[in-house]
Amino acid sequence: MSSWRAKLGFLIPAGTPTVEIEMPEVSPRGVSVHFSRMTARGADGTLNGLDDRIASQIKHIDETAGLMACVKPNVMVLAHTATCYQLGPDGETSVCARIKEQTGIPFITVLQSAVLALQTKGVRKVALGTPYDERWTMKAKAGLESYGFEIVKFEWLKNVRSVFDEPPGRAYGLGRSVDCPEADAVFLSGVGMPTVSVLDALERDLGKPVISSASAMMWNALRVAGVEPVVPGYGSLLAGNQSGGSGRPAN
Repeated sequence: MSSWRAKLGFLIPAGTPTVEIEMPEVSPRGVSVHFSRMTARGADGTLNGLDDRIASQIKHIDETAGLMACVKPNVMVLAHTATCYQLGPDGETSVCARIKEQTGIPFITVLQSAVLALQTKGVRKVALGTPYDERWTMKAKAGLESYGFEIVKFEWLKNVRSVFDEPPGRAYGLGRSVDCPEADAVFLSGVGMPTVSVLDALERDLGKPVISSASAMMWNALRVAGVEPVVPGYGSLLAGNQSGGSGRPAN
């Protein structure tokens, strides 16, 4: 993994392996990806203790970012969507400004990235799919609404024992299930649920943009790092097509 174009740094939840699998997969040639685990205890792929883990991650985020800064990445990303929902827009803005001031490195969040991606595609009405429970899905809904989106339908993945063990096909099924004619796009929230490998197929089958937390944060990190965010095969956002989804195949 070479870094002659850019280095991207991701601050990830302690128990999450998915980001370290998906980000190298969607990295362009010459871009290296680096990871620093946020401080928290008890992560097991469930929502048990999530509130406490998020509080710990926020409390120690300056230290985590400081460690990542030692690698001298071109950009750092807060790669946990639920933490962003807890922070809220003002909290996200404050954290990003503070860490950039401390390190001199641009700092962005996965939720800010998703918002910008949806806005870039001209999306107003969103179908929201999550791997959370009802309470955290409502937090996600409120988080997106705080940025001005209308959530026309929302669903969460049922019978999750550990989100880290969920196959990509479950994300595909969630995207199909939550879609509705009123939605301009589907957004799959959460970095623990594997998504990037199914985005292209979802867009072709639904005929509209499908963006996930993972695809959005890679797209935005590349932009901020000054690298053209074009990585074909992972949905129209990373393919460089900002006008909409891949569209349905011709009959």
